[in-house]
Amino acid sequence: MKTIKRALISVYHKEKLDVVACALHELEVEIYSTGGSWDYISGLDIPVKAVDRLTGYPAILGGRVKTLHPKVFGGILARRDHPADLNELADYDIPLFDLVVVDLYPFEETAASGAPEQEVIEKIDIGGISLIRAAAKNHKDVLVVSTKDQYPALLEILTQKKGLSTLDERKRFAAEAFKTTSHYDIAILNYFNGTRQLRYGENPHQRGRYLGLPDSLPKQLHGKELSYNNLLDVEAAVELIHDFKEPTVAIIKHNNVCGCASDSDLLQAWNKAYAADPLSAFGGVIVANRPIDAHTAEAINTLFFEVLMATDFSKEALDILCTKKNRILLAFSHTELPKEKYRSLLHGMLIQDRDMAMEGIENFHFCTLRQPQSEQIEDLIFANKLVKHSKSNAIVLVKDKMLLASGVGQTSRIDALKQAIAKAGQFGFSLSGAVMASDAFFPFPDCVETAHLAGITAIIQPGGSVRDQESVDYCNAHHIAMVCTGIRHFKH
Repeated sequence: MKTIKRALISVYHKEKLDVVACALHELEVEIYSTGGSWDYISGLDIPVKAVDRLTGYPAILGGRVKTLHPKVFGGILARRDHPADLNELADYDIPLFDLVVVDLYPFEETAASGAPEQEVIEKIDIGGISLIRAAAKNHKDVLVVSTKDQYPALLEILTQKKGLSTLDERKRFAAEAFKTTSHYDIAILNYFNGTRQLRYGENPHQRGRYLGLPDSLPKQLHGKELSYNNLLDVEAAVELIHDFKEPTVAIIKHNNVCGCASDSDLLQAWNKAYAADPLSAFGGVIVANRPIDAHTAEAINTLFFEVLMATDFSKEALDILCTKKNRILLAFSHTELPKEKYRSLLHGMLIQDRDMAMEGIENFHFCTLRQPQSEQIEDLIFANKLVKHSKSNAIVLVKDKMLLASGVGQTSRIDALKQAIAKAGQFGFSLSGAVMASDAFFPFPDCVETAHLAGITAIIQPGGSVRDQESVDYCNAHHIAMVCTGIRHFKH
């Protein structure tokens, strides 16, 4: 247990500080303070010592430097069980601090208010964040309070435990302190990297922001500001098209592929991609891995879409496409994608490697008596790329390097397949001779049976089910080719 005998208080927000100061005074704790905090506590008729009397230096540079002094930090960082530390404090007449109550300048609020840059810069706290980190580092001996939200917990220690704190308590306060400083530093980083205020988040009642390097986004050539949902689809489009080398056009809707085709003629690739699902293409995000020429632009121009991305646009194509003022046109380059993916989770974050795996024929395990023909192998590779970028559970049906239909985001694999078959039928596509890709293994042979009855002749899947052999046996009995890759592509 540690007793609080001396406290340092330097806060921007004064709410509830009177209660804390009074509780410390009741315990006869010696209080040191700075600037406005000293004025506030003095106004309560509570004895308080000025830090500048301790250091021998007044606040300088317009208040930029107040506490950055060995007589302050020495009293915080000194290790009580190190005689050498205590001897040095005695040599230089430095008092020990047992409690540090410091909050930070409101940087985020100032930046969000649209204040001038210099005003925002002045709200970058230097002394405060240094005091918090020093006290948190030495939590073995010092209790640190980094936000007024911790005042109730502090008051419990002061009033119910007479200023005595345990190591576990000090460690919890220290963890909160480092959380405060980390959040603060990230906010500053985002400000300098560029924070884009979006019109709204996923829905109009939600606020939205983009935090990141401005040049990490594709170059906008025309149209309204990108929305939160646009950006999500743009990322999905970039990740998908990154896996294709030959001329390819894809249409993204709600992060899923609803149309995609590869063809040596980009216009034909567009026509095939659009044909896969004209209904879903409405209001979608289109991506091409080649420059858009005038003929392709004329074909695309007939559709209402949110975003069109390509490696470039001819002048004639821009003239055609820019006739709609809100239509977003983006130019992107084939740059390397980040190696990690991040997702917030409750009060934490999940980090994983980006799914960079892309299986080719060298990864195929031909597990059936019948092997796929060369054209089928090309379709299987094409389908596997698409299913990798579809929400699980996912099934993709492909023929002649054209997406015929997909079933995505289903809670069972057979339902995903049934959805895909129904959609193919809705738009008049025959599945005879088509191939099927699954993002994960088949837990039962019902998928291969259903696919066979619909006309599917070749299948690609990861494999790995304890009942794989049942699916292989069905394929062998009905002359279906199946390959396993050993790589699952869940996407949630």
